[in-house]
Amino acid sequence: MNEQGRFEGPSEYNVLGEALQPCSSDPLTGFFRTGYCAAGPDSGAVHLVCIQASDAFLAYSKSVGNDLSTAMPQFAFPGLVAGDRWCLVVKRWLQAHEAGKAPRVFLRATNQAVLGYVPLEIIRTYALDLN
Repeated sequence: MNEQGRFEGPSEYNVLGEALQPCSSDPLTGFFRTGYCAAGPDSGAVHLVCIQASDAFLAYSKSVGNDLSTAMPQFAFPGLVAGDRWCLVVKRWLQAHEAGKAPRVFLRATNQAVLGYVPLEIIRTYALDLN
């Protein structure tokens, strides 16, 4: 936790077993809006996959009822555009994967709790941050 008592996420681990890296501060992402795809102290948050939005993924997401491209100021949500990084709900990522529309991911900023839903071998094929 930081000085304001908000959970930041760096004490959690990514899917590679390393310290969780931040996903995005612009737009500010994560369930706790700290920039991290953190599960939190009780592991209750599920915005765990750090993605890079693409036009194809945003169109798919909207078509299944999860409009991520339209701003919602009442929730401090700016709306996403292609290229934005965002902490996506793991079940939404899996749904997109099963439909062949999953966005690419940053493994170092993707929470290890994802591995309870998706095998590393699968999510690794979408990695943007592995050499």
